[in-house]
Formats: sequence, C-alpha cells, structure tokens
Amino acid sequence: MVTVTVIQGDITQQDVDAIVNAANNRMRGGGGVDGAIHRAAGPALLRECIERFPQGLATGHAGWTHGHELTASWVIHTVGPNYTAGERDRALLESCYARSLEVADELGLASVAFPLISAGVYGWPRADAIAAAIDTITAAPTDVADVRLVAYTDDVFAQLRAALG
Repeated sequence: MVTVTVIQGDITQQDVDAIVNAANNRMRGGGGVDGAIHRAAGPALLRECIERFPQGLATGHAGWTHGHELTASWVIHTVGPNYTAGERDRALLESCYARSLEVADELGLASVAFPLISAGVYGWPRADAIAAAIDTITAAPTDVADVRLVAYTDDVFAQLRAALG
C-alpha cells in the first residue's frame, strides 16, 4: 500500500528514486517545475529528452529519463492538460498520476515525488487538482511504497496537507 506524504520544498532536492516532471508536449524544457528540473539535472537531460521523445509526449502520458545531476536516479515526465487552453477532461489529469506510477512500477521504483500537475501556468483549479492527485495516487494499483506530494509555496503546502488529512 502506498504512503502519501506532503512535503514543502524543492522537488529537485528530494531524496527519492524518481521525481515527476510536469512537462510540456514538446519535451524540451520550459518554465516552472519543468525548467527547475532541467536546470538542476543539467544539459544531458534535454539531450536525452530529444533522443527519447523526438515527437514529444501526448497529454496524459508519461515516460522516463535518467536523473543526470539530480539526487533522484530517474525523472518521470508527464504532460498535464492545459485547462487555460481548453483541455478540461479530468481523466487526462488523473492519467498523469496513474501513468507516472505505472512507469515507476516498470522501473521497479519504491519512492516517487510529484509536483501538483497542471495547477500552475496550465490553470487547473487548485482544489480539483489536489483532489485528482490524492484520489488517483491512493487508488492506484502500484508497488511504489512512498509517494511525496511536493509543494513549493506555503499556500499549496497548506492546501495539500488539509486535503490529505
């Protein structure tokens, strides 16, 4: 059974097997969490993304790369739906978490750190993004034992903690 904890801090500094990157479809780096992960992992991450994902990655899907200069050995990339651009199917958001855990299982990982997917610049309403994350992770048939939801800001941390109980 998976244990979910809420952590406040920098996802790139988490001592876990894999961190999840809230990537864009192009898989070439970006802003927010994506940019922070690419900066911390170093330029080899971008080279591997180009090699492994030459056509990018579809919304709701997930794939892996090595962690390069990160503490985590792996990065699981997933593309959340862009609510602001009209991608409002909650199943796509839930798929990000479910597929990321499936990738973690394929890699045999025990611990994974997630950001709150799509709730930043993609504009997904935060309360629903939190509910989708917690509901999907806790219902997932996964062998991952330790899942961390990492909040960068005080307000997201407080909302995640309150929702998790």
